Amino acid sequence: MLFSKEVIQLLTYTITKYGSIELPAEGNSMFPFIHKGDLCKFIPFDDLQLKKGDIFLFHTPTGQLIAHRYYQLKPINNQLYYIFKGDTNLGFDEPVNKEQILGKLIHIRKNKAQIFVTDPQAYVWGKLILTFPVVSGLLRKYLSFKESRLT
Repeated sequence: MLFSKEVIQLLTYTITKYGSIELPAEGNSMFPFIHKGDLCKFIPFDDLQLKKGDIFLFHTPTGQLIAHRYYQLKPINNQLYYIFKGDTNLGFDEPVNKEQILGKLIHIRKNKAQIFVTDPQAYVWGKLILTFPVVSGLLRKYLSFKESRLT
């Protein structure tokens, strides 16, 4: 889903003023950790608290909102860019500048359950995805197979 500049500014204002924002998940790029419809709570972005494997909410130049896992900081043309990747994506996202980042994920609400990013299962899943990139390919194959069975 694409959002206008004004909506993105409103989301940025909201997360800054109120200290957090909850948004429903779309898509399957963070499957199985985040499912479509899960409510994801984000707090304001703080680049001093940046840690590989954390999940951040950012927007693309076209207005798409994305929540993906942080991998690294990369200098490009004398400017620092953040590199993100969805857990089921095979490649990295386009580099993101600091101004595009809205917040950091702190927990997910799935039905009545809440999963905090500090919970052991969230920590283990993040380490698994970061350590064994082949898992992303296996998940992508699974999702493609599942999708093909529905059509």
